[in-house]
Amino acid sequence: MNLGIRAHDLEHLSIEKLPEEVFKKGLSSVQLAINKSFPELNLKNGSLSSGLARYIGDSFKSHNIQIAVLGCYVNIIHPDLDERRRSLEFFKEHIRFARDFGCSIVGTETGNVHAKMGFTTDNFREEPFLEVVKSVSELVEEAERFGVFVGIEAGVNHPVYSPKMMKRLMDEIRSSNLQAIFDPTNLLTEENYMNQDNIFNEAFELYGDRIVAVHAKDFTIKNGKLEFVPVGKGLLDYNTIFKFIKYNKPYINILMENTKEPFIDEGILYLRQKYEIV
Repeated sequence: MNLGIRAHDLEHLSIEKLPEEVFKKGLSSVQLAINKSFPELNLKNGSLSSGLARYIGDSFKSHNIQIAVLGCYVNIIHPDLDERRRSLEFFKEHIRFARDFGCSIVGTETGNVHAKMGFTTDNFREEPFLEVVKSVSELVEEAERFGVFVGIEAGVNHPVYSPKMMKRLMDEIRSSNLQAIFDPTNLLTEENYMNQDNIFNEAFELYGDRIVAVHAKDFTIKNGKLEFVPVGKGLLDYNTIFKFIKYNKPYINILMENTKEPFIDEGILYLRQKYEIV
């Protein structure tokens, strides 16, 4: 099992101390959103360089930790076109320097038609999806130049909100540089969570061969609403997920998410035990 963690769930650690802590946890990889893990850098458009990328990458490599995914979660369909352009260019900077970090995947979700990233059914119209196609096409074109993958994560509150919509995006953009980050919890709502095995198996059938990383987080239903909880404290059907991963995607990066101290060690043990028995 190739288990890692979203780096900024280990909070308030320096570039030098964060990889050390990941190593001490017995983990092998991270998803790194640079500004979230190292806000003191205050990165903006034009800030990235080979020197910074290599320094951060070497710090993780010195502890045998892989930067599996560079997280650059920006609103790729922001209604303000100037802000959208800044976001797309920032993402493309991550693509250009990804290899200096020792990473081959830059990840994002598919955004929101409104400036505030809350839930809205407006995202489910055809026009937002077509805007996603335009933006992702531009990012993938850049990724093709630099030998990097764009990892897109589906989510129920985004224009790519289901396995079918993810497959449609891949059919629209016929490039092997477009791949999927599979976050099973992000496909669930308080209405459909009882059907999660069918939802996950549909995703595996439609684009399982294009999944390059998996997020491990958990959820519960509270007062009729779906809420995220630490790994192992909720209702996620890890058996269905791990049955597919173990026998179809060996050693894929599984990245814990939304699990912070004091629950990390317990979550690691839970996932390893679940993986072992499927």
